Amino acid sequence: QVQLVESGGGLVQPGGSLRLSCAASGTLYSDNTMGWYRQAPGKQRELVATITSGRNTVYADSVKGRFTISRDNAKNTVYLQTNSLQPGDTAVYYCKYVDWRRSYWGQGTQVTVSS
Repeated sequence: QVQLVESGGGLVQPGGSLRLSCAASGTLYSDNTMGWYRQAPGKQRELVATITSGRNTVYADSVKGRFTISRDNAKNTVYLQTNSLQPGDTAVYYCKYVDWRRSYWGQGTQVTVSS
């Protein structure tokens, strides 16, 4: 079992930044992929960014150049630095953990971009 605890969401003005964190605990494999997905009202959940334990990254085109995903393997924590936030980034952001046999979702953290 893996538990994912997310933090860092909130209300921010357009052009602002937030740093989201997701700490994983439980039975973890060193070879894994963690990532961030988001879901806005009335829309499907979509990939934002993923990062492997070897630090290979994938970004959605909509966030390239603005968001940065990183991880601290010693702390089993993944981060999402979100810069130049726009109203279109408003969504619930979910953390995901995937290894060779399991996948888990976090509970989600709300990001609202509004003036």
